Amino acid sequence: MKVALICIALLGFLVLVLGLYVSICRGKTETITGGIDAPDNVLNKAMRAHGNTVEFAPMLAILIFVLGTTYPSTWVIWSMGLVTFSRYLIVAGLIFPETMAKPNPMRLLGALGTYVFGLALCVALVMKLL
Repeated sequence: MKVALICIALLGFLVLVLGLYVSICRGKTETITGGIDAPDNVLNKAMRAHGNTVEFAPMLAILIFVLGTTYPSTWVIWSMGLVTFSRYLIVAGLIFPETMAKPNPMRLLGALGTYVFGLALCVALVMKLL
């Protein structure tokens, strides 16, 4: 259960820190609402990273929590850690490159890892029912 709780805490931390980062970017760009729809704009990148994270983090946290209470096997524990790492990787791939207009390996691996390991967690949960 310790790995599950660490992963949940890391996902929560990511959501909250990105929310704060969006607020800071809004202050720096003097943009109270909405955003600037440009792939190289810092506020746009921050908003996209935060939005993408809140699309996935809640469901992943629920899956991780439920599976963490069921004495998960080693592959499930690894999937918990890798899906959490994938979320951080995709955020880095959205924020750190100069522009979001070009594909980059961090975004690709982060997205792929989210889908692969997120689906693995779904499969693990279904397997608990069988």
